Amino acid sequence: MRLILLSFLFLLPFKSNGYDRITGLEFASRSEVFAKNGMAATSHPLATQTAISILKRGGNAIDAAIAANAVLGLVEPTGCGIGGDLFAIVWIEEDKKLYGLNSSGPAPKNISISKLKSMGLEKIPPYGPLPVTVPGAVAGWTALHNKFGKLNFDELFVDAINYAEEGFPVSELVAYYLNRSSEIFKDYENFSNIWMKNGITPIKGEIFKNPLLAKNYRDIAKTNGNDFYNGNIAKEIVNSINESGGFFTLNDLSSFEPEWIDPVSSNYRGYDVWELPPNGQGIAALQILNILENYNISELGFGSSEYLHLFTEAKKLAYEDRAKYYADKSFADVPVKKLISKEYANERNLLIDKNKTLKSIDPVEIENGDTIYLTVADKYGNMISLIQSNYRGMGSGVVPNNTGFMLQDRGEMFNLDENHRNSLLGGKRPFHTIIPAFVTKNNKPLMSFGVMGGAMQPQGHAQIVINLIDFKMNLQEAGDAPRFRHVGSSQPTGEVMIDGGFLIFEDGFNKDQLKKLEKIGHEIKNKNDDEYMKGAFGGYQAIMKKNEVLIGASESRKDGHASGY
Repeated sequence: MRLILLSFLFLLPFKSNGYDRITGLEFASRSEVFAKNGMAATSHPLATQTAISILKRGGNAIDAAIAANAVLGLVEPTGCGIGGDLFAIVWIEEDKKLYGLNSSGPAPKNISISKLKSMGLEKIPPYGPLPVTVPGAVAGWTALHNKFGKLNFDELFVDAINYAEEGFPVSELVAYYLNRSSEIFKDYENFSNIWMKNGITPIKGEIFKNPLLAKNYRDIAKTNGNDFYNGNIAKEIVNSINESGGFFTLNDLSSFEPEWIDPVSSNYRGYDVWELPPNGQGIAALQILNILENYNISELGFGSSEYLHLFTEAKKLAYEDRAKYYADKSFADVPVKKLISKEYANERNLLIDKNKTLKSIDPVEIENGDTIYLTVADKYGNMISLIQSNYRGMGSGVVPNNTGFMLQDRGEMFNLDENHRNSLLGGKRPFHTIIPAFVTKNNKPLMSFGVMGGAMQPQGHAQIVINLIDFKMNLQEAGDAPRFRHVGSSQPTGEVMIDGGFLIFEDGFNKDQLKKLEKIGHEIKNKNDDEYMKGAFGGYQAIMKKNEVLIGASESRKDGHASGY
């Protein structure tokens, strides 16, 4: 008990709400949510309510997650939508097994490095038609429902369609990000027609409607998603991209199939932490945890300079491997088993100096961006961990005619070095940032969770696991605890780490501990110096299962909440 109390002395006297909490740690924004029959945690209250209503009608966790995701595509277009990709980890109680789904789409088959370089490009631009890849979200919904769904597919879109047609009040954070997005996309005609009907984006509390999206949701619902890839929606996508100078064909959409894959895991102090293998970045979290398992983290303390230093150095090591190795496994040799092994972690740990920072790292030779996250658990014992996004917030700026949604720009993550594992190639999936997570103990489901926010995600996953296991926080506290982020590691797109990168911190860390970090070589920047960095710590949703009780958490960085029944 004394060690646990000492762990938090580095945080005091931090208070997130200005009031003394009666129970729990003072930075917690609220208590955990408890229920028995079902639980949902999403980044928007309307989506959470939709998930709970589906569960109450007899649907399972998979049905509820699809329905909630459809609502989020409408009410939180700044983080997701049917123009983006989807990943999921699903626990099916009847099978006593985890399933993984990679529904990220590839680059169009007709695109190539040579074509882009002939246009004078040295890297793929962030906006416009060139970074657009095949949207995988709708195919992901169909695959999940075909394999595990309980209710009829069209029943899952009732709330999303009604909100789109009748309107809903825009939430505070979404209004903020829509306004920021308008600075980039205001000259894109279809963006303005949908989200700037009065010349400005909607303010918080304003009723917003999207009848075009409602129409397309109806077509998706009645065709089991087929219209998106083989019908009118597909034609609008291809025409809009190619009119803007892209390389899409109808075959790029009609030939797309999500991939069912096996999640991979590493054991951290008796808990099996599960992630999906590349082309995503999930195994970086496992690599970080494997290195840190060599240290007595709980004794060091949550906000201590020693813990923050070790975590940062472990992150740098993992992310150098991320830059070199993570890619579409259908096109590249990615040594996943070696990368997440304890032996490899011990080798890499030898590079860490407790009194000095790593300024540059050479990845060893081994043989052989905003987002939404949601999680649902049902009375049948099933749980789903689902993440979905467009990248760079709303995406590419390309809004196909007559659709009401924006296409993703994940292709920006390709490398234009043809010798790199993550090099651009037609039909290949790019390196991906969005990652769902799951934890089991003794082969039983314990927790589904996720942390949003680009390269923050593996760092956030590892911090959540450590908060729960080493620092004994509860599910809500683990997400509310102030976070830190290292910025500047080498990237799969080709950028390399310069002079060790830098750290940013949320409010609540002891300044004396941060000064100790600076003394051993860490550069610390003020998160308020840049608008991007203010929101750089992600959002968090989680559900934990303890015996017959479901526990939900949703932290205050987003507009959402957890609810159960």
